[in-house]
Amino acid sequence: MEQQTGHACSSNIFLIGFMGSGKSSISDYLRDHYAMEKIEMDQRIVQKEGMSISEIFDTHGEEYFRNLETQLLVELQQKQNMVVSCGGGTPMRETNVRQMKKNGKVVWLTASPETIYERVKDSHDRPLLEGNKNTDFIAKLMSRRRPKYEAAADFTIQTDGKSCAKICEELMQKLVEWEKQS
Repeated sequence: MEQQTGHACSSNIFLIGFMGSGKSSISDYLRDHYAMEKIEMDQRIVQKEGMSISEIFDTHGEEYFRNLETQLLVELQQKQNMVVSCGGGTPMRETNVRQMKKNGKVVWLTASPETIYERVKDSHDRPLLEGNKNTDFIAKLMSRRRPKYEAAADFTIQTDGKSCAKICEELMQKLVEWEKQS
């Protein structure tokens, strides 16, 4: 894929999905090939708070962290031509989904529990999986989140066995089709 200039599409893109589904890799690719601004929600929150997500959870609790996610989504309302890599739990709150849909298209990146395991098995910055790095645990957690991801997504892209280029090509094709229907 060649470097594109200007907007890749008229919508911002919010990437949702389970950890290891490819959100960061795909947002990097879109930034580099479509000149979009990339925003990693978790990274922004960590920078703003001056502590890791684990520390935020330990010090202030999950509700506080979820409020920070919502606040960031509200702050992003004025931006255009951006791709946002959302934390895995972002779509669990209805208000977050409304904020994303107000300002762009929500794309759910999916992968099998086996693929997720292969992608995250050597990572130690995923507190939810520490001590639980196995496909059974991953499958159960994915299954609990699935209804919220499905409800939030404007469309879904399976990432198993595909290159970033192929996934982004599919994503952009779906966005163009979506915009033609609108």
